[in-house]
Amino acid sequence: MSTPAAAARLRDRLTTASMVGPALLLFVVMLVVPVCLSIYLSLTDWNGYSANPAIVGLQNYLDLARSEEAIRAGWVTLLIAAVGTVLLSVLGLGFALLVNGASRLNAFFRVVLFYPHVLSALVVGFLWSAVLGTSGVVNGFLTSKGAEVLPFLSNPNWALASLIGVLVWAGFGVNVVLYLAGLQTVSRDLLEAARIDGASPRQTFLNVTLPALAPVVTVNLVLSLVTLLKTYDLVVSLTGGGPAGSTQTAAYLILWDSFHNNALGFGSAQSVVLMLVTAGLALTVARLRSRVDQGVKA
Repeated sequence: MSTPAAAARLRDRLTTASMVGPALLLFVVMLVVPVCLSIYLSLTDWNGYSANPAIVGLQNYLDLARSEEAIRAGWVTLLIAAVGTVLLSVLGLGFALLVNGASRLNAFFRVVLFYPHVLSALVVGFLWSAVLGTSGVVNGFLTSKGAEVLPFLSNPNWALASLIGVLVWAGFGVNVVLYLAGLQTVSRDLLEAARIDGASPRQTFLNVTLPALAPVVTVNLVLSLVTLLKTYDLVVSLTGGGPAGSTQTAAYLILWDSFHNNALGFGSAQSVVLMLVTAGLALTVARLRSRVDQGVKA
């Protein structure tokens, strides 16, 4: 015969299961199952149509290690992620400091800065291709003034720089919002104490504001890094991976090989490697930031 205490514990467990269960089920279905399926497919030669793909072991990974196209796409992705993450963090924090005050003008600028993030990446790409293209708005203006056309999207180096610039323009609104939220948590007492002690604005920022924003900086770095490492849709609408593959990212190549070349086994191997690299870099950044925070506290 169950006691009231045992019945209460059972009710608590059922309540916990009813709350955690749906989230756990969603996590398994949307993440664990696709990851396991990708790992399995990466060990096959599946072309997307055959019912019984042959197991090829690690052959796809060996082919990936020898693929010059995949290696180039990997370096392009890492370059975009590194440069973009730094720019997003610096610009996000800079603009957050500029619009931190409580005023209608600052509220307006916050909305304007965040608006690009609301737009679809495909829309952003088509918009900027109309601005930066050979016959776009910028080059049309330069031509009307007798200047030379700038190869924003037709030169490999210019195209990569343009892609990074558009990615930063489209994404730094989120960083601004996060930094604004972090700035609200900075102790007013510490800021006032620094002012009374005669600290300059630069000293106050470096010694009071920035250490207080350390958790927000970590979150921004990880989110920006993960987002940029899986850049795909903006590449499709802005550069199409060109010219000469100079803006072809790892995610773009994965989908190209998987669905255009019907090599889903090889594409799955690329996705597994990208997932591991992304997880490794994100954990590394978080770990480094944690060590920096511990050093500051010490």
